Amino acid sequence: MKSLHPGEVIDNSRFHSFHTSIIFWCFFIILMDGYDVVIYGSVIPSLMEEWGISSVTAGAIGSYTAAGTAVGAVLFGLLADKFGRKNMIILCTVLFSLFTALSAFATGPAMFTVFRVIAGLGLGGVMPNVIALSTEYAPKKVRAAMVSFIFCGYSIGAIAAAMFSKSILPTLGWQPVFLIGALPLLLIPFIAKSLPESAGFLLAKGKEQELKKVLHKIDPQAQLDSSTTFVQPEREKKGMPLVKLFENKRAISTIMFWISCFSCFVLIYAMNTWLPQLMIEAGYSLGSSLVFVAMMNVGAIVGTIVFGRMADKWGFKKVMVPLYLVGAVALSAIGLTQNIMLAYLLIGMIGAASVGVQNISNAFVSQYYPPSMRSTGIGAAMAFGRVGGIFAPTFVGIILTMNLSPQMNFTLIAIAAVLGGVAVLFVQEKHAHYNKENEESSVDEEQEKVV
Repeated sequence: MKSLHPGEVIDNSRFHSFHTSIIFWCFFIILMDGYDVVIYGSVIPSLMEEWGISSVTAGAIGSYTAAGTAVGAVLFGLLADKFGRKNMIILCTVLFSLFTALSAFATGPAMFTVFRVIAGLGLGGVMPNVIALSTEYAPKKVRAAMVSFIFCGYSIGAIAAAMFSKSILPTLGWQPVFLIGALPLLLIPFIAKSLPESAGFLLAKGKEQELKKVLHKIDPQAQLDSSTTFVQPEREKKGMPLVKLFENKRAISTIMFWISCFSCFVLIYAMNTWLPQLMIEAGYSLGSSLVFVAMMNVGAIVGTIVFGRMADKWGFKKVMVPLYLVGAVALSAIGLTQNIMLAYLLIGMIGAASVGVQNISNAFVSQYYPPSMRSTGIGAAMAFGRVGGIFAPTFVGIILTMNLSPQMNFTLIAIAAVLGGVAVLFVQEKHAHYNKENEESSVDEEQEKVV
């Protein structure tokens, strides 16, 4: 009889087709998540004109949707630890896809808001579970880069939303933009077949044969026969799952993660909801304003890929803190220039410092907590973060009623970037799960030398 820890097989595995499949489907799901979030900002000018609603009302609809995502992040993060991450990913994908498509048939603001809130539940729930599942199955050497790359899908979806809106809105109106959101419903059978269930969940439920099949796909050379048993995870102590995030000297870091996530979501939702309108206020047309949305997400992709690799090499804090501060400077400067190329560059920097930082932060949070509470940790951080998503659309909507200068509009939003940078600075990495793993490995090596 030999005892094996599933995490060791996964950590030491080489990157191959199994990981490619996870990346492909998780990337696609997050792409549609990003598409769904951004289309509302793209159609706000059209909805304000068609339904005669004010900027405050339009902002409130965005805030209600963000409230749905906050509830979904907590609810489906907790349910995933009980019913499986794969199951929750599929359920949430169905939820946000279906109700995004139904939004196209809304006849007024009230019906539209209800559909958007329900879609928000799925949007909020899918992201922490995709993070947790992809983190769990990524080889250790490329874990941060793999998770960060998957979340580039969010920015690709946002670019697609901006470009589709730019081409469709003038001729077909806003409804077809939402109908495209139904695409994942057609691919659910393929997603269900391709994504594996969490290794930790399978082990906890006693599904060892199914776990062996998954591990064999990860490492065909692994010796997994009938005599192989698995190291059982420690039994969770009784108590509220959220309370455990504050145990073992993790309290300060947990609070800092929440504040950082709050700040990031203020930036993301402020820009994704209101960037077209903010740029119109600054003197640009709707068409060119939608191009700014695309450029922001190009910056997010470049920032995620480039700085995600740097985070693997140098550490998360050394990358995230400067990025936040660069975003604050870029936001403060965007209202000062009328040079469109410089404006594109600044918008790209803002994308790297908002969506890009959040993508890197997802990898940071997912590795900070032990596997048993990973979904809960990510879900809680993103739920608190989405409070920023609730706050931002209405906050910017109110700002726009004050008739401030474009520079002042962006400078007020930039405060969130400064707050986020300060929060990350106070995260205590010495209490992270990955550091404890390194300490245990060092102890084992020393014991082997003694023997």
